[in-house]
Amino acid sequence: MLVLPPKLTHDEAPACVLMLRQGLAGQAASSMVVDASALAQFDSSALAVLLECRREASALGRGFAVKGLPPRLRELASLYGVAGLLPAAP
Repeated sequence: MLVLPPKLTHDEAPACVLMLRQGLAGQAASSMVVDASALAQFDSSALAVLLECRREASALGRGFAVKGLPPRLRELASLYGVAGLLPAAP
């Protein structure tokens, strides 16, 4: 499982995407789960990071799910029409 940091704004997004790409490359699992429960400070860049992770997982033929998406970020995803692209992990 890959874990998002407590703060994920525009400034942290590039480094976070790189970290998640490296984590994804190091995993052999058939599905990628990103734990977003630590997110406390974020902006729409957090959605961009999650969507990029989803794209990377898809390109590798892997599933994708998000665990612990904060309610405020879920609302933002709904507002942007991308909530369906960020399925909740079981």
